[in-house]
Amino acid sequence: MSNGDLNWIANFIWGIADDVLRDLYVRGKYRDVILPMTVLRRLDALLEPTKKAVLDMKVSLDKAKIVHQDQAVRQAAGQAFYNTSKFTMRDLKARASQQQLKADFEAYLDGFSPNVQDILEKFEFRNQIPRLSKADALGTLINKLLSPDINLSPNPVKNNDGSVKHQGLDNHAMGTIFEELVRRFNEENNEEAGEHWTPRDAVKLMAKLIFLPIANKVESGTYLLYDGACGTGGMLTVAEETLQQLAADHKKKVATHLYGQEINAETYAIAKADLLLKGEGEAADNIVGGPEYSTLSNDAFPSREFDFMLSNPPYGKSWKSDLERLGGKEGIKDPRFIIEHAGDSEYSLLTRSSDGQMLFLANMLSKMKHKTKLGSRIAEVHNGSSLFTGDAGQGESNIRRWIIENDWLEAIVSLPLNMFYNTGIATYIWVLTNRKPAHRKGKVQLIDATQWFKPLRKNLGKKNCELSDDDIQRICDTFIDFKETEQSKIFPNEAFGYWKVTVERPLRRKGIDPNRVYTPKEIKALRETAERDEHAPMVIKKIHKKGAKPDPLRGLFEIKIDGKPCVVEYEPDTELRDTEQVPLLEEGGIEAFIRREVLPHATDAWYDADSVKTGYEISFTRYFYKPQPLRTLAEIRKDILALEKETEGLLGEIIGGGPA
Repeated sequence: MSNGDLNWIANFIWGIADDVLRDLYVRGKYRDVILPMTVLRRLDALLEPTKKAVLDMKVSLDKAKIVHQDQAVRQAAGQAFYNTSKFTMRDLKARASQQQLKADFEAYLDGFSPNVQDILEKFEFRNQIPRLSKADALGTLINKLLSPDINLSPNPVKNNDGSVKHQGLDNHAMGTIFEELVRRFNEENNEEAGEHWTPRDAVKLMAKLIFLPIANKVESGTYLLYDGACGTGGMLTVAEETLQQLAADHKKKVATHLYGQEINAETYAIAKADLLLKGEGEAADNIVGGPEYSTLSNDAFPSREFDFMLSNPPYGKSWKSDLERLGGKEGIKDPRFIIEHAGDSEYSLLTRSSDGQMLFLANMLSKMKHKTKLGSRIAEVHNGSSLFTGDAGQGESNIRRWIIENDWLEAIVSLPLNMFYNTGIATYIWVLTNRKPAHRKGKVQLIDATQWFKPLRKNLGKKNCELSDDDIQRICDTFIDFKETEQSKIFPNEAFGYWKVTVERPLRRKGIDPNRVYTPKEIKALRETAERDEHAPMVIKKIHKKGAKPDPLRGLFEIKIDGKPCVVEYEPDTELRDTEQVPLLEEGGIEAFIRREVLPHATDAWYDADSVKTGYEISFTRYFYKPQPLRTLAEIRKDILALEKETEGLLGEIIGGGPA
């Protein structure tokens, strides 16, 4: 069936909403009725041929007093779902009274299998029935969906002479129609749509970045795909299609199993319905969701590992309630977020409670396969804060450090602005794997794709551009080529790391004795009462035992007290305390940096070796910023003279001194 035919059917269903619901619902709420009703009509059409077999099976199972009937009834239906009520949707057409129609329609809904019940519950569709019935719209809606003008069944509709009037809709075509309806409703509500809807062009790019590097390594077999913030499931289905096509191109046969988790009830229902409509009943059972299934606090797949993972987690969204459910910052023990790394058995990946996006990445990394040939590959979309937010030792920086020191980060791609429906901010695709090829080991590639896009003729929310197929190919080629260009920069892992170092200066106070140790109590009094003076003696807090070696850079100074050399420590002045970021690639390390950058300006300074923390941050601006050349004096002078000429006589006119 052509795209034009599919679009015509989508338009027809869209028209039903306008015809039947216009005076009942505001336009943005049509989806509450049309999406579940479209799902029901398609399921009904698929179940019509086996309706008698299902009813007969139900009678025999009840007669035999068999409690667990699900698998047997599914088998009788020939589908991953079923309906054991005595009605089909066509049976409901002829109801004369709205009261009878309402009762029979509710009985019809009650007959569906548990997986469909889950969809109806998450859509909250039963809440709409009294309103539809009261307005006498339920029967009209059913009649229009059963119209001879469209065919939502997989079997063709024929004319009296045997010719085909309407082609049958296979699962893929039905899925395409459903996705188009979801897209249109999202556009109607685009102030919230982007929360659950990643543009198809971005998803295509993510799928290709995952699969293209290992295209010739994929063997025939079974692969598991996962999205921890799956929304309407689009990423999973596009990734599945991409993998299947790639395998076919290389003469391989692969089976795929999709897994997803989604906290928003309606989008979860859409994802599950979409998979059922496409005939992927098993995959639909592996999509878990609803408000009780937050990925961060209630992992639905704690023991699963996956081959390929994609996600677009929420940005800037508080995860405080998840943190509380996990036991709070002090009580959390979740092995996804409290791990062992760099000699720390309780290395914390916990980010600020105001933004949990990087925890979704940590969740995925915890599900990587470590014992297979291909390992795992991940693509996840983030905003700019994931590149640099968080100081050394804090959660965000710790996640970056954990990733880079394990050599999992292959590349980060900077996308064009205004790529997404609900935000115009900068976005980035992180590409990770635990099976880096030899030529990428120890390196990270940054790709600036901000100028590779095609403008849209009409904005979709805040989305005003898209990645054309050529743009996607260009980005993928740049990624695969792995060469230094104006848009591609390659760095050693250590280039993003730094030591955060506390630099101290001694406490100086007028009138003190420079030859004795001051107790903590005395030092406190000095801070409060004695006069500060940068030329005053330094306050000694400790004299080391004989044999201690001086190390001025670490605060161990050699002085003479009563004519005898000894090593002392000075009390630091907290008001003069400072921090420095020392690059991991600094030649000579921290000490060389202190000697070069600090001591020339503060000869009495030292650094606190116990305070040193390792952090990681990634700055695209630093590597790709192109400063605009300054204008010449001649150009500036020319503009000033032109302005003077334009305003000549203007001031005189304003104050009344111009010509009469």
